[in-house]
Amino acid sequence: MFFAVPIGICYGRVANNLPPPTTAISIITTNGISSIRLFNPNPESLQPFSGTRIQLAIGVPNEDLPSIAAGTTTTAYNWLQSNIFAHISPDQIRYLIVGNEVFLKEPYYTSHVISAIFNIYQALHILNLTDKIKISSAQAASILSNSYPPSHAIFDPNILPDLTRLLRFLHDTSSPLMVNVYTYFSYINNQQYVTLDHALLKSGGEMIDQNLVYDNLFDMTIDAFIYAMEREGYGGIRVVVTETGWPTAGGEAANGENALVYNGNVVKRSLNNVGTPKRPGIGVEVFLFDLFDENEKMGNEFEKHFGIFGINGVKAYDLVLY
Repeated sequence: MFFAVPIGICYGRVANNLPPPTTAISIITTNGISSIRLFNPNPESLQPFSGTRIQLAIGVPNEDLPSIAAGTTTTAYNWLQSNIFAHISPDQIRYLIVGNEVFLKEPYYTSHVISAIFNIYQALHILNLTDKIKISSAQAASILSNSYPPSHAIFDPNILPDLTRLLRFLHDTSSPLMVNVYTYFSYINNQQYVTLDHALLKSGGEMIDQNLVYDNLFDMTIDAFIYAMEREGYGGIRVVVTETGWPTAGGEAANGENALVYNGNVVKRSLNNVGTPKRPGIGVEVFLFDLFDENEKMGNEFEKHFGIFGINGVKAYDLVLY
């Protein structure tokens, strides 16, 4: 008997047409979803989860990092109490995600990430919660300056001093490296090298690296992070995918059929603890992006169309989540 890793979903709220959080939670529970990522601890979206038994990964927003980092453990303690624990029991919190895609993408905040993490960790230690609630920071896949083949993966040298401090913390606290992985982006930006089948986790030819056989881009990306961590002396850290998904509209190959294939394959691999060629049998915990479409997202049109559910609660496609 084995226990499957949780399948989570990101609950993004950059939209003006979403149902109220209580309705969203009804959709979540009706569909057997037990793990949710919230990007911000807004009381109106956080408090309704209280008592639902849904486990939460809660973001500490980038813009809050400087004040938490510059303060003391008491500063972090007060932030946690007023922004999170006033609205939800610690028993429902699985992760605190301190910053989202800061390294490289938001360089102003880079120097604040580790100090903020340390202060929050010390605050959790005072509350005897460091075993229950793990702390990390979600990274974009672009922190790898090379990812192919996986065994040659290296982190961008420009962020290595800060990233090494993060890896040391993750190692010392048995916390995961959190990464946002979108094979869709890799496909549309590198079609001369990436096939649609590889991006969708369909068998589309094999590549052998260090005697390991790869047949999809998701596995290659996860193992690239593992190899890169090994190169820095931190090979034992697990990887959690804090965002992954496929759009249903707004771009090339963006449709419900492909979204069903991609997310369906990701879910099946997690539920069956398939793991990756480098870590076989060790399921990769994932948070699918996104619960709903977000019509106020900036950027390319497809950014608005990752929703697994319509705002009426009906699935955009027939994805089985358990």
